[in-house]
Amino acid sequence: MGWAFDLFDLFLLLYVAGPIGHQIFPADSETFSLALVFASFAVSILMRPGGAAFFGELADRIGRKRIMVTVLAGVGLSTAAMGLVPTYSTIGAAAPVIFLVLRIVQGLFVGGVTATTHTIGTESVPPRWRGLMSGLIGGGGAGIGATIASLAFIVISQLFPGPAFDTWGWRVMFFTGLIGALLSLFVLRKVEESPMWLEAQAAARASGAAAPTQKMRFKDLLSGKYRIITLLNIGVAAGAGAQYYLTSGFLPTLLGPVVQVPAGPRGLILLAASVIVIISATAAGELSERIGRRRTMLLIGGVNVIALPVLTLVIAGTSPSATEAILALSCLLAFLANAAYAPVLVFLNERYPTAIRSRGTAITWNTGFMIGGLLPTFVNLLSPTVKDVGTQLAIFLVVSTLVFILVAFLSPETRGGFEALGAVDTQAADAGTAPEAHPADHKTHDNTWRRE
Repeated sequence: MGWAFDLFDLFLLLYVAGPIGHQIFPADSETFSLALVFASFAVSILMRPGGAAFFGELADRIGRKRIMVTVLAGVGLSTAAMGLVPTYSTIGAAAPVIFLVLRIVQGLFVGGVTATTHTIGTESVPPRWRGLMSGLIGGGGAGIGATIASLAFIVISQLFPGPAFDTWGWRVMFFTGLIGALLSLFVLRKVEESPMWLEAQAAARASGAAAPTQKMRFKDLLSGKYRIITLLNIGVAAGAGAQYYLTSGFLPTLLGPVVQVPAGPRGLILLAASVIVIISATAAGELSERIGRRRTMLLIGGVNVIALPVLTLVIAGTSPSATEAILALSCLLAFLANAAYAPVLVFLNERYPTAIRSRGTAITWNTGFMIGGLLPTFVNLLSPTVKDVGTQLAIFLVVSTLVFILVAFLSPETRGGFEALGAVDTQAADAGTAPEAHPADHKTHDNTWRRE
């Protein structure tokens, strides 16, 4: 739920892109105005690796839970503040500047959320459930966040119909970010610290180590023994992130300005597609536990390189009155695109030891998804009119999915990597791969966890 509300806050902008374009980023060209809105979205994405490096180091040093409380509150408060920004007609150029500053702050905190949610979940369950947990947090969290955003859009657009939404409704959408901030109080009182992190700290103290966590800067992940691991991880995350941002992430705009589906049916379609994401990602994560992370990514990538661009073109060319057809196509698009990144979270986890897992996972996840998150801006910039958006989306999807397949092919299998890294951390890192655990070992670790 921490990751769900984090994405809810981050992606609210996608549901109010039209009003924000008119109120904060007015321009003569509609596509250029939309490009400016998506550029402000990209600003948050760009700041995520920096937040991941800063808060990830703290999460590795003083604990996942403590930092999770801080970053969840930060994301929620900065999101709510966006609803208070005056319009361009009121304060001129200061309006987009203030809005962009708040997006920067939000992006830093978002990077910190991944440093905690993306490690504490998989570190807290037995090996048998790590794949499912990866899909549930990474994709399921995204689906839940988008579902809540869709519900908020449906309710608020009803409370503020037509012009009222363009004037006040979009502000109320941002105010709902306070709900995510309140979740930090629940985390503070109820969520337990990662047992794997606690075990690493105890082992370090027992051995007399002064600093249980390794000191590491961002550039250290791009050099030495972690260089190949980090570059491949960024490539996997970028390919997976692009499939998300160019489909589910772009769907509110595709159905709005491009296809021009009315607000009511559009909200219901987005809601249904968001629910499908939860099912898809959780199932794909579980599949990775059965057949392996690498094989799952290659299988899904092979399907998506054809299916995603075709579905996008068909949706873009469908009449806005064909609600049932658009609903079915959008749900299928969301199912396939979000299955791609379901195993990525645990794949990244399994390539770094506990001492630097928050930093390694958060930095590579956020850097990769930053690259993927920038692509919708270029789609808009390269589209002379909104009618050209579908074609540009299809082209970007083919290239992005091919990159995903290539990098997954070059990467090792990581299932069982937590246990393998615990035994041969240095040797594995020096070789540039995480050793693959034998299936029998996987079962043994699970049974040991259950007995304990």
